[in-house]
Amino acid sequence: MATLEDLTDRIRRAAASGVALDKSVKLDLKGEGVIHLDGADVSNADKPADLTVTISRADLTALGKGELDAMRAVMTGRMRLSDMELAMSLQPQIQALFAKAV
Repeated sequence: MATLEDLTDRIRRAAASGVALDKSVKLDLKGEGVIHLDGADVSNADKPADLTVTISRADLTALGKGELDAMRAVMTGRMRLSDMELAMSLQPQIQALFAKAV
C-alpha cells in the first residue's frame, strides 16, 4: 500500500500537470495524516478547506484505482464528505486528478 508521502507526491505531480481543482480539498486519512489540495499546491498541512473528505488511506488508494465506487463508499460510511453538493460538482475534476495520480 502506498505511504502518505507517496500518495502526496503522486497527487502533487498530477496537480502540477494541469489537473488542479477549483476549490480547496482536504483528504483526512483517519489519523494517518492529511493531504491538502489548493489549486496546484499540494501539502500535508492540516488547513481548512472548502471540502473535507474523510477516508482511510487504503480506501483512497482503492478509489483512485477504480476498485472502490465513490457513491458506495459514502453510502457505507467508508468515506464522509463535509459538503455533498460541492463534492458532486468537483467529482469530474477529482476523478481526473486521481486518474493521473494512480
